[in-house]
Amino acid sequence: MKLAAVALVFFINFLWTAKCAPPTCYSRVLGLSKEIMDMLDKLQKHPRTKTCVEVLPKMYLDVHNSCVMPKLRDFLYVVENLPTQYCRERPRILLLKRKVRNLYIIINRICYRDLVFFTDDCEALETGQSSPRYGEDRLQLLEER
Repeated sequence: MKLAAVALVFFINFLWTAKCAPPTCYSRVLGLSKEIMDMLDKLQKHPRTKTCVEVLPKMYLDVHNSCVMPKLRDFLYVVENLPTQYCRERPRILLLKRKVRNLYIIINRICYRDLVFFTDDCEALETGQSSPRYGEDRLQLLEER
């Protein structure tokens, strides 16, 4: 009985300690990109910000895509230069702008050379549909089978 109680306390302590570990650069980028996508979805559904978000370019964030930096930069430019003052001053739009800028800075400065890009499909960041592109070596192996 005592052994089970000690094991339970140890397990709970382990879980608590694991939660306290600071996020890695990669986990922060993944989390922030998910927050941005969720926020964009909410902004598109909210009546006060729906018209403002219609101006924004379509964006499906994939931090494993090498085109993510130019896409974030272009998106940030549009958010900072929205056509109406009403849209530029909306608190949720300001929060979106701050999160996109933070993600851009984290990828560009803090995680520089830590992220691995698996694809270079720039169109996938606009459509959300990633088409696999095989390198010459992989394509040759597929053709030989």
